[in-house]
Amino acid sequence: MGLDKLDHRGSKLDHRGSKLDQRGWRLGRGRPRRERRWRGPDGTKASPALLVALVLACLSLMTLDARGGDGSPVESARGAVGEVFGPVEVATATAIRPFTAVPHWFRSRDSMQQDLLDLQAENSRLRSDLATEDYDRNRLAEFDGLTAAAHSIGSSLVPARVVGMGPSQSFSRTVTIDAGSDAGVGPDQTVVNNDGLVGRVLRVTRTTASVLLIVDADSVVGARVGRSMQVGLLHGRGVLGSDGRLDLELLDQTAVPAEDDAVVTWGSEAGGPYVSGVPVGRVTHVYSSVRESAQRAVIDPYVDFGALDLVGVVVPSGTASDRSVIEADGSLR
Repeated sequence: MGLDKLDHRGSKLDHRGSKLDQRGWRLGRGRPRRERRWRGPDGTKASPALLVALVLACLSLMTLDARGGDGSPVESARGAVGEVFGPVEVATATAIRPFTAVPHWFRSRDSMQQDLLDLQAENSRLRSDLATEDYDRNRLAEFDGLTAAAHSIGSSLVPARVVGMGPSQSFSRTVTIDAGSDAGVGPDQTVVNNDGLVGRVLRVTRTTASVLLIVDADSVVGARVGRSMQVGLLHGRGVLGSDGRLDLELLDQTAVPAEDDAVVTWGSEAGGPYVSGVPVGRVTHVYSSVRESAQRAVIDPYVDFGALDLVGVVVPSGTASDRSVIEADGSLR
């Protein structure tokens, strides 16, 4: 260790002649400062040339790695590092996965609950569509049948729906339809559906009408047996459903109708209360009256009066209406 310089008072001096304290710091006006310089591992000051060489080496390795592809000079080193740190990374990821997955689990659970609600709603909608599919198909078939009926009888029809069924004043077998005088409907007009004769209009309001069914006990309809062209009168029994039958009494008491003969309306010149040629039913049974010598027939109507929905009211061509009218040629007006 070399000898330090001393001034005339015995104070230590540095190589510049400045005074030093006991720790070797230079004494000045202010607070003593420590000289801070970046030095290398051996304590020597780092050379700028060394820094430049390190940077150039890194750039060279990066260039060789990018151009070398699978044959890169650093590929073996990369593989060795992967062999060492790969298992550590896997173990670490496995250990922390339960913790990192918790927020995702809650989000997934909420999403699954929403998906379940959406599926339940979709299932409910599909069930509803399935439940109404047959109903919509039947209504479409009824409308198509009503169009065919207008063409068959050669008359215009005002379509209407049955909105009520039950006794109306003194009549026991009536229905209410949603078409009245505003639709061009009036009393004593024929009412049909896609199967045949339904009844006749009794009375109307602006928006509704009461219809007397042909199965009512007070109903009398002029009829004609299709094969023999014999005419007679149809009487209702006042019964709906499978027991709803009509009794046919021929005007010619010597005539005997045949089973399965079709029966249609006799009609009148004015077309009321029944137009001619509307299918009514078929003969199912022929019997003799005890009190009379005439032959009578039981008629099974074509119309199912317990399931009435869409009907058509026969109106003169060109009738003003608040709704579309089915013309005799099947077109809508």
